[in-house]
Amino acid sequence: MQFSSSTARRTPPSIATLVLLSGLSALSMNLFLPSLPNMALYFDTDYKVMQLSIALYLLVNAILQILIGPIADKAGRRPVLLWGLSLFLVATLGCIYAPNAEVFLAFRMFQAVIVVGMVLSRAAVRDLYDQDQAASMIGYVTMGMAVVPMIGPAIGGLLEESFGWKANFWLPFAVGALTLALTYTDFGETSAKSGKTLVQQFREYPELLKSPRFWGYSLSSAFSSGAFFAYLGGAPFIGTELFGLSAAEVGIYFGAPAVGYFAGNFVSGRYSVRFGVNRMVLWGSVLNALGVALSAVIFLAGFGTALSFFGFMTFVGVGNGMTIPNATSGALSVRPHLAATASGLSGAIMLGGGAGLSALAGVLLTKETGAMPLLWLMLTTALLAIAAITTVIRRERQLGL
Repeated sequence: MQFSSSTARRTPPSIATLVLLSGLSALSMNLFLPSLPNMALYFDTDYKVMQLSIALYLLVNAILQILIGPIADKAGRRPVLLWGLSLFLVATLGCIYAPNAEVFLAFRMFQAVIVVGMVLSRAAVRDLYDQDQAASMIGYVTMGMAVVPMIGPAIGGLLEESFGWKANFWLPFAVGALTLALTYTDFGETSAKSGKTLVQQFREYPELLKSPRFWGYSLSSAFSSGAFFAYLGGAPFIGTELFGLSAAEVGIYFGAPAVGYFAGNFVSGRYSVRFGVNRMVLWGSVLNALGVALSAVIFLAGFGTALSFFGFMTFVGVGNGMTIPNATSGALSVRPHLAATASGLSGAIMLGGGAGLSALAGVLLTKETGAMPLLWLMLTTALLAIAAITTVIRRERQLGL
C-alpha cells in the first residue's frame, strides 16, 4: 500500500470517518483502565507502575502532537493519518505480547501515535469551515467520540472479567484495522501542502506562541480537561480501594463523565454558532468547576459515596464537552493557515498537563487520604480554566474583536 500523495483521494471525509479517528484515540486511552489492578498482578509489579501507562501515554501524546501538526501542514492530512494508524496496530500487538511491565510500558508509549486521529480530524474540520461553524462541527465529531469513553470502561471491565486484560487490547486492534481501511477509502485530502520545508514549518511555531489569544484558548482547554485527566489517574484507585468496586463496576461508574461529555458536545454542536465560542467555553468551565465543588462539599460533610463521587463527575463531562470543541476551534482560528500546527500545539499543551495531573493524582491518593486530594486537584485546575477564558474575553474587548 502506498501512502503517498499520488494515491490521495480528494473528497472530504465523512462524519463517520472523523468520529472513528477521534474515538480510537479515546478508546486506546481508557478501555483497559478497569484492568489495571489485575495487570499489576499479571506483570508482578506495583499498581503505581501500571498507572504510569496512563501518564506516559499522555506525555508521549503531547510530544507527538508538537511534531504531527507541522508534518501534516507540510505533507497533508491523509498520508500522516495512514502511517499513524499502521504504526498504532504494530504497537498494540506489542502491548498484547509484552513479556514484562517494562516492555508493555514501552509499547504503550508507542501506542500514543494514534493521536494523529484526534489532531488531524479536528484540523480537517477547520480546513473546511469557519471558526463558529468549525466549533459546531468539532462538537458533533467529539459528541460521537464521547460514546467511546462512555461505554469503553464498562466494556473493558466486562472483557477483563470474561477474557482477561489482553482482550482490552485486541478490541482496539480490530477497531484500528477497520479505521485504517475506512480512512484509506474515504479520507480525501482537505488541505493543500504548505510548500515549505519541515524546518520552515516548525519555524511557524513562534507565530502561535506569541499570540495571547492562542494561549488563552489553549490553557482554558488544558485546565478544563485537566480536571478529567486527574480523574483518569485517580478514579480507578478510588473505585477499587476506597469503595471496593469490582472491575466491571468501576467500568460502569467510570463512564459518568462521558455521559456528560456527550451532552456537552451536543450543546456545542447545537449552539456554538448561535452563542459564539467564548461564551460556550466560559459556561463550560463554570459547569466543570461546579461539579467538582459540589462533590468536594459532600465529602467534607462526611456523606461521600461512590454514587456521589462518580455522579458529580457528569458535570465535569458536560463542562468539557462545551469547553474543548469551542476552545479548540478558537485556538485553530487564531492563525487559520496553521490549523494542523495549532491543533497539535494546543493538544500538546492539554495532554502534557494531563500527563502530569494524572501521575500526580496517582501519587497523592492513599486509603488514608480518601478522595479529597483528587477533588482539590480537580477544583484548582477547573478554576484556572475560568481564569484563562476570562483573559481571552477581556483581550478581545480591548482589541474590539
